[in-house]
Amino acid sequence: MPTDVPTDVPTDVPTDVPTDVSSDIDALLPAPDRSVVAIEPPRTGEGYWAGAPSAVAADGQIYLAYRLRRPVGAGRGYAIVVARSADGERFQPVTTIAREQMAAESLERPALVRTPEGRWRLYLSCATPGTKHWRVEVLEAADPAGFDPRTRTTVLPGDPKTGVKDPVIVHRGGRWHLWASVHPLADPDEADRMVTDYATSEDGLEWAWHGTALSGRPGSWDARGTRVSAVRFAGEQVLAFYDGRASAAENYEERTGLAWGRDPAALSPMGAAPAATSAHGGGGLRYVDLVDLPGGGTRLYYEYTRPDGAHELRTELH
Repeated sequence: MPTDVPTDVPTDVPTDVPTDVSSDIDALLPAPDRSVVAIEPPRTGEGYWAGAPSAVAADGQIYLAYRLRRPVGAGRGYAIVVARSADGERFQPVTTIAREQMAAESLERPALVRTPEGRWRLYLSCATPGTKHWRVEVLEAADPAGFDPRTRTTVLPGDPKTGVKDPVIVHRGGRWHLWASVHPLADPDEADRMVTDYATSEDGLEWAWHGTALSGRPGSWDARGTRVSAVRFAGEQVLAFYDGRASAAENYEERTGLAWGRDPAALSPMGAAPAATSAHGGGGLRYVDLVDLPGGGTRLYYEYTRPDGAHELRTELH
């Protein structure tokens, strides 16, 4: 099971980042001034979001799963949309899953994955109604348009002391790797705290946990929480993008940071400040995802705070 969220965390920052990882950083950092809006929020104003993207390039298309949200009290994360695009910027929805279909009070970041056998999985972060608890369920289909909530299976249940959500899933070397944000539930006022735990699997369904991979640093911009959003392997090294916040007041306005490690179960934050932010509101630029394109280049997707307080889903090509 995921570990409890610690109160004391390491403060060391790596100083021996390899050159190949450093070049990835230079090439892949978000640059909002070169981005375009891929998905607009459902309405203008604070609390209305389109974001939390998870993207896969397959069969000459980019498939994108994202979350639609209304303010607290008006629906929260009310739907997950799966859409496809030929150019990575203009998307056509192929299916929509509502929170009611998942018996969830709210839906948060999905993870869209294509298996080595060519099937599709959609991992859904579901808020258990009337609680602070989160769990992750999975749908599987031959095509992204075929996801059926009636076939859902719980794969990351959490436990009475821990909520689990926002999985990042990578299949590499014949093994499934997962990083998920975990939250303490004993004190409701502390449930926004988060660290990222690491797990592995032979089939992507039954997971073995290996402890906390990334934690925030006391007194830093990421002290209150760290949530891995994307992972790239460079040989045996790991580069991770993550969302961080310093306080409970910054919930929903996380900024993007970078972490690195020689072991996917042990990542260290890089730098004393966020690597990418919005110029608006609380600076929210979060849930970065990366898609390597068959013809070369990498497309980024992320959630971005607008001047009116709404969040939009942006993309940029590197």
